[in-house]
Amino acid sequence: MHEMSLCEGIIEIAEEQASIQNYNKVKSIRLEIGRLSCVEPEAMRFAFDAASKGTIADGARLEIDHIPGSGWCVACQKEVEIGQRYDACPLCEHYPLEIRAGDAMRIKDMEVE
Repeated sequence: MHEMSLCEGIIEIAEEQASIQNYNKVKSIRLEIGRLSCVEPEAMRFAFDAASKGTIADGARLEIDHIPGSGWCVACQKEVEIGQRYDACPLCEHYPLEIRAGDAMRIKDMEVE
Protein backbone atom coordinates (compact mmCIF):
# COMPACT_ATOMS: atom_id res chain seq x y z
CA MET A 1 0.00 0.00 0.00
CA HIS A 2 1.89 3.06 -1.26
CA GLU A 3 -0.60 5.34 0.51
CA MET A 4 1.29 4.72 3.76
CA SER A 5 4.56 6.02 2.32
CA LEU A 6 2.68 8.99 0.83
CA CYS A 7 1.25 9.81 4.27
CA GLU A 8 4.67 9.48 5.86
CA GLY A 9 5.96 11.99 3.29
CA ILE A 10 3.10 14.39 4.03
CA ILE A 11 3.85 14.24 7.75
CA GLU A 12 7.55 14.77 7.07
CA ILE A 13 6.68 17.91 5.08
CA ALA A 14 4.46 19.14 7.94
CA GLU A 15 7.27 18.58 10.46
CA GLU A 16 9.84 20.37 8.26
CA GLN A 17 7.48 23.32 7.85
CA ALA A 18 6.82 23.39 11.61
CA SER A 19 10.49 24.05 12.27
CA ILE A 20 10.62 26.73 9.56
CA GLN A 21 7.31 28.46 10.37
CA ASN A 22 7.35 27.83 14.12
CA TYR A 23 4.10 25.99 14.79
CA ASN A 24 3.53 23.08 17.17
CA LYS A 25 0.44 21.26 15.97
CA VAL A 26 -1.29 20.41 12.71
CA LYS A 27 -5.07 20.56 13.07
CA SER A 28 -5.98 19.63 9.50
CA ILE A 29 -4.39 18.86 6.16
CA ARG A 30 -6.25 19.27 2.89
CA LEU A 31 -5.10 17.26 -0.09
CA GLU A 32 -6.04 17.42 -3.74
CA ILE A 33 -6.14 13.91 -5.16
CA GLY A 34 -6.66 13.46 -8.86
CA ARG A 35 -8.89 10.71 -10.15
CA LEU A 36 -6.04 9.47 -12.39
CA SER A 37 -3.35 9.63 -9.69
CA CYS A 38 -3.55 5.95 -8.64
CA VAL A 39 -4.07 7.12 -5.04
CA GLU A 40 -7.06 5.62 -3.23
CA PRO A 41 -8.66 8.29 -0.98
CA GLU A 42 -10.05 5.83 1.58
CA ALA A 43 -6.69 4.08 1.84
CA MET A 44 -5.12 7.52 2.39
CA ARG A 45 -7.49 8.20 5.29
CA PHE A 46 -6.66 4.87 6.90
CA ALA A 47 -2.91 5.29 6.36
CA PHE A 48 -2.94 8.89 7.62
CA ASP A 49 -4.57 7.85 10.90
CA ALA A 50 -1.88 5.21 11.41
CA ALA A 51 1.10 7.27 10.21
CA SER A 52 0.20 10.40 12.20
CA LYS A 53 0.14 8.72 15.62
CA GLY A 54 2.71 10.35 17.89
CA THR A 55 3.60 13.06 15.36
CA ILE A 56 2.85 16.74 14.98
CA ALA A 57 -0.25 15.68 13.00
CA ASP A 58 -1.64 13.27 15.61
CA GLY A 59 -5.40 13.79 15.67
CA ALA A 60 -5.42 16.06 12.62
CA ARG A 61 -8.31 15.91 10.14
CA LEU A 62 -7.45 14.77 6.65
CA GLU A 63 -9.63 16.54 4.10
CA ILE A 64 -9.60 15.38 0.49
CA ASP A 65 -10.65 17.38 -2.56
CA HIS A 66 -11.27 15.11 -5.55
CA ILE A 67 -9.94 16.42 -8.86
CA PRO A 68 -11.53 14.99 -12.01
CA GLY A 69 -9.37 13.61 -14.79
CA SER A 70 -9.16 15.41 -18.09
CA GLY A 71 -7.29 14.86 -21.31
CA TRP A 72 -6.67 16.55 -24.63
CA CYS A 73 -7.85 14.76 -27.73
CA VAL A 74 -5.52 15.38 -30.66
CA ALA A 75 -8.12 14.15 -33.15
CA CYS A 76 -11.05 16.39 -32.22
CA GLN A 77 -8.96 19.13 -30.56
CA LYS A 78 -11.02 19.22 -27.38
CA GLU A 79 -10.32 18.81 -23.68
CA VAL A 80 -12.55 16.06 -22.28
CA GLU A 81 -13.25 14.58 -18.86
CA ILE A 82 -12.05 11.02 -18.40
CA GLY A 83 -12.51 8.47 -15.65
CA GLN A 84 -9.36 6.38 -16.13
CA ARG A 85 -6.01 6.47 -17.80
CA TYR A 86 -6.09 5.10 -21.33
CA ASP A 87 -9.77 5.91 -21.83
CA ALA A 88 -10.72 6.77 -25.39
CA CYS A 89 -12.07 10.22 -26.17
CA PRO A 90 -15.75 10.19 -25.21
CA LEU A 91 -16.52 12.40 -28.23
CA CYS A 92 -14.69 10.64 -31.09
CA GLU A 93 -13.28 7.39 -29.54
CA HIS A 94 -9.71 8.39 -30.50
CA TYR A 95 -6.68 7.01 -28.60
CA PRO A 96 -4.53 8.13 -26.82
CA LEU A 97 -5.44 11.25 -24.91
CA GLU A 98 -2.86 13.61 -23.49
CA ILE A 99 -3.50 13.82 -19.73
CA ARG A 100 -4.11 17.43 -18.71
CA ALA A 101 -5.40 17.19 -15.12
CA GLY A 102 -6.23 14.75 -12.38
CA ASP A 103 -3.01 12.73 -12.37
CA ALA A 104 -1.43 14.26 -9.26
CA MET A 105 -1.74 14.52 -5.52
CA ARG A 106 -0.67 17.62 -3.60
CA ILE A 107 -1.04 19.30 -0.25
CA LYS A 108 -3.48 22.15 -0.78
CA ASP A 109 -3.18 23.67 2.71
CA MET A 110 -2.76 22.97 6.40
CA GLU A 111 -4.42 24.43 9.47
CA VAL A 112 -1.85 24.75 12.24
CA GLU A 113 -1.45 26.24 15.70
